[in-house]
Amino acid sequence: MEIQKLNKEIRDNYLERMKTRPPERLSTSWYQDDLLYRGSGKSLFVIVPTPGCSWALGDSGGCTMCSYISDCTLEPIDDELIIQLFKKELDRHIDDIKADGKTMPIAIKIFVSGSFLNLQEISKEVRYEILETISKIDEIKEVIVESRPEYVKKENIEEIFSIIGDRLFEVSIGLESQNDFIREEKINKGFSKEDFEKAVNIIAKIDNDEDNNYKAKSKAYIFIKPILTSEKEAIDEAIQTSYYAESVGVSRVSFCPATIHKGTIIERFWRKGSYQPPWIWSVIKIINEARKNLNIPSFMDTSGFGSRRGPYNCKKCNKDLKHAIIDSNIKQSIIDDYECQCKNEWLAEINSKNFNKSKTKIKHLPLI
Repeated sequence: MEIQKLNKEIRDNYLERMKTRPPERLSTSWYQDDLLYRGSGKSLFVIVPTPGCSWALGDSGGCTMCSYISDCTLEPIDDELIIQLFKKELDRHIDDIKADGKTMPIAIKIFVSGSFLNLQEISKEVRYEILETISKIDEIKEVIVESRPEYVKKENIEEIFSIIGDRLFEVSIGLESQNDFIREEKINKGFSKEDFEKAVNIIAKIDNDEDNNYKAKSKAYIFIKPILTSEKEAIDEAIQTSYYAESVGVSRVSFCPATIHKGTIIERFWRKGSYQPPWIWSVIKIINEARKNLNIPSFMDTSGFGSRRGPYNCKKCNKDLKHAIIDSNIKQSIIDDYECQCKNEWLAEINSKNFNKSKTKIKHLPLI
């Protein structure tokens, strides 16, 4: 596909210029308030250094909006070092976890800038040691990882439960869009809705199996505003994707508004003036509609809000609305109406953006 050819070219050029960092500088963690399956609690977020996402480093060039491989070593890492760095990050917060765990549930979210269930990125030995370490901390009640759907296998999930015991285990999958054309041609995701549904069904069957006590859950990431998508289209597609995700059985959805990552197609469009991240008004419209109509929890990521490369309204309301969204994620509440002059500009854009749109059906994207 044309998009993969351009994607690979941009990715390779970026990787040639990118300064790689040692694993010790790539591991990081933070601890914050969060809404867990058990209710309001705390989550420890841990980034574990890996060689990088196999999809991004392959011939396809990866997803058009993502450059998380810049947080990877791009070369093999000794298993013992990965385990050591994970334990180091965990130890930074263990006192808080022990104290908070007396009164509230604690979750750990492990990010590897790729797929935790892909043995090419995280070896079986490393996966075991990480989960074994977690299993010894009684206060941690939920374990969340990310993976592409092709790595979700019944035997993988059951093996993980054999280590973590009765803790809840969630796999977060980047569905991004329920629209096949958008997901394949604009995002270059590299998997079908059938692949996604198969993974969700595997997790659901394990969760519903009366022969075990496993608590297996799935979450869908939904991307807001891919390339060559108007503001109105981005709003409608994100909302429709959340409905689809619930209909196929995911436990939660998390919306991810576009931010401009370096070394991506989306950055090239942005630099040429052909792309702008979504308005924060659009983000609020999406999350409010989701909260009104979904029966599952919905979350809105606020990374990059108010920055030059992220979702933006104006300097008067960016900060207030970001905090309102963060608060609503915990409470699962509707965000109250907020007035600002820039709202009229947003309304004008979404009401008029498609007036001159061609009615010709798109068959491919002439990107080159």
